[in-house]
Amino acid sequence: MYSAIVFLPLIGAIVAGLFGRAIGARASEVIASTLVLVSAFLSWVAFFQVGVGGAEGRIEVLPWISSGDLATSWAFRIDTLTAVMLVVVNTISGLVHVYSIGYMHHDPHRPRFFAYLSLFTFAMLMLVTADNFLQLFFGWEGVGLMSYLLIGFWYKKPEANAAAIKAFVVNRVGDFGFALGIFAVFFVFNSIQFDTVFAAAPDQLGKTITFLNWQIDILTLICLLLFMGAMGKSAQFLLHTWLPDAMEGPTPVSALIHAATMVTAGVFMVARLSPLFELSETALWVVTLVGASTAFFAATVGLVQNDIKRVVAYSTCSQLGYMFVAIGVGAYAAGIFHLFTHAFFKALLFLGSGSVIHALHDEQDMRKMGGLYRLIPITWGVMLIGTLALTGFPLTAGYYSKDTIIEAAFAAHSGIGMYAFVLTVVAALFTSFYSWRLMFMTFHGTSRSSPDVLKGAHEAPPVMLVPLLLLALGAIGAGVLFKGLFIGDGDGAFWRTSLFTSPSNTILQDLHHVPDWVVWAPFVMMAVGFLTAALFYLLKPSIPVALARAFRPIYLFLLNKWYFDELYDALFTRPAKRLGRLLWKVGDGAIIDGLGPDGIAARVADATSRIVRLQTGYVYHYAFAMLIGVALLATYFILSGGAP
Repeated sequence: MYSAIVFLPLIGAIVAGLFGRAIGARASEVIASTLVLVSAFLSWVAFFQVGVGGAEGRIEVLPWISSGDLATSWAFRIDTLTAVMLVVVNTISGLVHVYSIGYMHHDPHRPRFFAYLSLFTFAMLMLVTADNFLQLFFGWEGVGLMSYLLIGFWYKKPEANAAAIKAFVVNRVGDFGFALGIFAVFFVFNSIQFDTVFAAAPDQLGKTITFLNWQIDILTLICLLLFMGAMGKSAQFLLHTWLPDAMEGPTPVSALIHAATMVTAGVFMVARLSPLFELSETALWVVTLVGASTAFFAATVGLVQNDIKRVVAYSTCSQLGYMFVAIGVGAYAAGIFHLFTHAFFKALLFLGSGSVIHALHDEQDMRKMGGLYRLIPITWGVMLIGTLALTGFPLTAGYYSKDTIIEAAFAAHSGIGMYAFVLTVVAALFTSFYSWRLMFMTFHGTSRSSPDVLKGAHEAPPVMLVPLLLLALGAIGAGVLFKGLFIGDGDGAFWRTSLFTSPSNTILQDLHHVPDWVVWAPFVMMAVGFLTAALFYLLKPSIPVALARAFRPIYLFLLNKWYFDELYDALFTRPAKRLGRLLWKVGDGAIIDGLGPDGIAARVADATSRIVRLQTGYVYHYAFAMLIGVALLATYFILSGGAP
């Protein structure tokens, strides 16, 4: 069954990619979508067998690499964490596949698109079923490659190509640290098998290693290097700049990348490696710091964005920060629980945004929308459900998972925990404001669309609406249905050995005993954000305009995403270009070409071209030259006194 779960999407990718032209676009999309849906159904079966029934194990597929001390097989690690991720990846991917049949119906390159989607899914499945670091890295790089291809799918658009390259390059920065972390694991433990490394990790407590001429704690170094990869893949603060630009890809790609696959890989990786991170307080401190900072930063930027997909993208970035906060304070189960629920309502918001864009003939600017709830009422309804879940409205999925993380941050009773608590509560306020801002600007108020656009506005076809309705059910029920399993009373029985916590880690029990004001804080922030957005965009639309003018520097600071792109352009891009131009013009052109092809080589060529002219092939010319030579030799002897 597990081989089918992993390899069915690969088969779909092969069929659509290699035989798409022969069988046609319709057959390609139907076959690829059907195989992923079958994989999704089997994933739910596995979830109840493993997560509920406890049927954990290891399945070896084939021997893979044997070189010196490095020996590893391709195997599936079957435990609760794997089962949860299989459900998330395949369920969201299957619904995105079906949705794409309607959304991409006009595109002439549908076979290639569905091949990329299925191959993306296969790479993520390779990642979440990994039994060793090398297999994890294989899937890790696979989703990176496929994200590059999907973001740049419309490669004739310069913006799409630039966004794809940006995502690829920024992730290479994080992956450089990730690769160093894997090298360090093999250097220290002489193995890359998870079980072997986890069993030997406690023996390395307190030991140091020389790194860049510093003595650094071994486990801390390994964890920080590995987390550097997570920062890139999950778009955390400082390595986040690629994520909003990924919107240049088709909307289904945004849903797949932002909800269930690539961006959650970092969260999954840190949770999978909890036996290592749990042994390094410094590493967990850094994870919490980065996660909380990301949650706050992305939420502030989302306040003023006008592109409907970018608002949802920055929301993703912020929610990933919440997940890392949970992991950083030791509440691994809470982090994965939010990953699970977030997949449903975030995919719903992205695909709902796609339905809006589809209705308005590719318009994405919310300033050119308004009053759409009458024209596309079903899309309005599912977007409303997704917004309620994202903002943490009681009884929705986000209410259970996001609020649990905020409570866990407070229950940590540490300086970094309080830092995370404050920032996540403030981020909850901002999340509510920009989410309702999106709803009000898009669906309510006076229409700002042109008459031609409104005349052709229409509801999405059933093939797009059915996935939206199913995701809406998940956005409502995923929290209440699965909270008992994922978190329960904090005993961690559901996770068994897939998530490791030290005996002193009682965070899951402690979060159930925080003060009432902590429990109510996210709800209050949600309500304040809703009321503020309603005032700004329904009752007094002139207020945000006046505020933007009165606080223009702050407004521009947020609108330009804290100027990180400009900062990186000044620090890295422009110096790199100047260095490249210097090496090109001076190093290559003036020095190498000047001394080489255009210098010595050119002079030698000129001299030889003249000398070659003496070689005429006529005997009398050579006889005459010999005569001249004899005459010169005789003259020399005469002038020198006649003796050699």
